[in-house]
Amino acid sequence: MAKKLVIVESPTKAKTIRKFLGSTYQVIASEGHVRDLPKSQMGVDIENDFEPHYITIRGKGDVLSELKTAAKKADVVYLATDPDREGEAISWHLAIALGIDPEKASRITFNEITKQAVREAMKHSRAIDQDLVDAQQARRVLDRIVGYQMSPLLWKKIKKGLSAGRVQAACLSLLCDREKDIADFEQKEFWTVDLSLENQTHAGMLKMQLTTVGEEKAELVDQVQTEEVCEKIRKAGDFSIQSIRTGKRSRKAPEAFTTSTLQQEASRKLGFSPQKTMSIAQMLYEGVELSGMGQTGLITYLRTDSTRIAEEMQQQAAEYIKTKIGEEYVASSVRQGKGRRIQDAHEAIRPTNLLLDPKSIEGSLSKDQMRLYQLIYYRFLASRMAPCEYETQHITAEDKTGKNKIRLEASGSVLRFPGFLKVYQDEEKTDDVLKGFKDMKEGDVLKVKKILPEQHFTQPPARYTEGLLVRAMEENGVGRPSTYAPTITTLISRGYVSKEKKALYVTELGSIVHQMSADYFKSINDIGFTAQMEDELDQVEDGQRAWKDVIREFYDTFEPQLKSAEKEIEKVTIQDEVTDEICDVCGRRMVLKMGRFGKFYACPGFPECRNTKPYLEKIGVQCPLCGKDILVRRSRKGRTYYGCEDNPTCSFMSWDKPTAKLCPNCGHILYERQGRIHKLVCLEEGCGYKKEIEETEE
Repeated sequence: MAKKLVIVESPTKAKTIRKFLGSTYQVIASEGHVRDLPKSQMGVDIENDFEPHYITIRGKGDVLSELKTAAKKADVVYLATDPDREGEAISWHLAIALGIDPEKASRITFNEITKQAVREAMKHSRAIDQDLVDAQQARRVLDRIVGYQMSPLLWKKIKKGLSAGRVQAACLSLLCDREKDIADFEQKEFWTVDLSLENQTHAGMLKMQLTTVGEEKAELVDQVQTEEVCEKIRKAGDFSIQSIRTGKRSRKAPEAFTTSTLQQEASRKLGFSPQKTMSIAQMLYEGVELSGMGQTGLITYLRTDSTRIAEEMQQQAAEYIKTKIGEEYVASSVRQGKGRRIQDAHEAIRPTNLLLDPKSIEGSLSKDQMRLYQLIYYRFLASRMAPCEYETQHITAEDKTGKNKIRLEASGSVLRFPGFLKVYQDEEKTDDVLKGFKDMKEGDVLKVKKILPEQHFTQPPARYTEGLLVRAMEENGVGRPSTYAPTITTLISRGYVSKEKKALYVTELGSIVHQMSADYFKSINDIGFTAQMEDELDQVEDGQRAWKDVIREFYDTFEPQLKSAEKEIEKVTIQDEVTDEICDVCGRRMVLKMGRFGKFYACPGFPECRNTKPYLEKIGVQCPLCGKDILVRRSRKGRTYYGCEDNPTCSFMSWDKPTAKLCPNCGHILYERQGRIHKLVCLEEGCGYKKEIEETEE
């Protein structure tokens, strides 16, 4: 009979930990929180100094009963939930529910689920950190007050089913500000002039760019001005090299991942949403079944803003790099830091065991698990490696007589030592101009072979992708690592933001909600105020402030704004988009509405006519079998695929997106295939045509 009870959040985590402990331990999962504020009401007694009212979560009765029975039989109970505010709060709720004194040394934490880490944690149990619990309570109560008092106002003034939130409003504000910047952008024309030149002294062609004409920089704003300058270049005749400057530069390795940088990089390199990234990372942290090893935790804790690495792991990494890659690749010094608000127990996200390299466990992971694990593994390895080294060259040339003072320049770099790039490639590209300038010397004569003027236009700010929005949230102090992914997911699911390809667009509904928030809830909408609230929650965590003091100060500002909004806001009518789809029941033209599972057709004659139809999105490509439209469809498990509108009569379907482009080899249609490299592929048997899609093609 087990004498010691260990309680964790998830069954997977429990399964991983069981194999590290002996038969005297029983490990049970609470399956998350067992107590929370009720869903049916606010659950915060504003009149009684914001006292929260917690209840047992519906459906958790059996779990709680099992935990109580096990706790009574155990001599010792360990609360081993995650090492953050949320995990501390879960442990606190468990202690209250099980009748355990929170000041008793029953709390254990570990940053990775490995045998050594878990057993070491058992030796250092402590009391529950009430400051951490209070910081989480403050966030929970703040968000409950905002959500349960603003959301009904949105239902009343705009439409039912909407939601409001403190971090959500600030995040939406970031998106709306970007939309405004794009709308206000004024495009400007400008020109550049490149020259293709031949060395008259040594054989060789090179390309340079015009930088100066006379005493002024060559800032060309239209075609007329550009043609005048090109004519001056023709009249100037030959050029001569004035200076050749060579040098070196190095670039340090990127730091190991934090929550934010992991979400950004997974979005950019793998096309993962922040929510998907965190879901897969959770699996890797809690443990994956490895062949011959059983349930094994592969990465450290995934919610962190620290880039610190434990000294022991730094030494292991240095030895691994020296043995596997080469001694010259070991960094002599590395960046070592931590976020401003992180507990010292936290580290960056890293692999728990460098010997478990991606190739050695490839057969045990799903495709997406492997892709994310590779990203984490090699990013950490790179962070412990030497900088990459470049040789640089900058060359200037002027018209030979010097009378016209026409100046040309060219610069570039060549990778001489790959350093961390040996294992972790990034997007930086280098121009090997050294090849073009090989054997050239100052004073060499250059003859103009071609003048290449090119028109350009300034571009508006780019729309946020999910990864870029995470970066903006972090930079502006909007939310914390655990809130980035759920906040963005909520904005999309509520219809405030739409996602087209990778870009995020604010919808009409999102603009209306944002404008109401900006007009009547300035504190909620203000990004600076939201960041300040996060700092105040951090002060609660540090024991510098009482959590109810933070709530009181917030509510003193929020309550007048709420009362004013209830009186002054007029009801907003959002016109539904009228379509050409005809209602089968009454003959009216149906409208598009947004429901829980996305768009659908609805009859505008509601409630007299309640007819609805599924909305099937066309992709603008004809079926290769019958010529009818191809539609975006969803499988029973929610996976996107593409099928003919004449299904089931027509059997066409594809997991890859069909395009209107034809294969240059066999003439059949090409498909877009997402992956590490976005490419066009031909699926016709025996063809095998593939082509990488450039950004301009997208």
